[in-house]
Amino acid sequence: MRNVLLYTDEDGNWIAEVPSLPGCVSNGRTRDEALERVKEGIALYVEALVEAGLPVPSLL
Repeated sequence: MRNVLLYTDEDGNWIAEVPSLPGCVSNGRTRDEALERVKEGIALYVEALVEAGLPVPSLL
């Protein structure tokens, strides 16, 4: 499991950011929606790294 930063923006939308995967950010109207979306984003991010033959950053 990766650490995810959760916070709200000025419009009240939830933002989910993954510090160990630069640029892996998602959002949602609710906390749960943002978390679900970022889980998908993490999977796609890691898949793209593997397909490109690039190292996957550690879980820290």
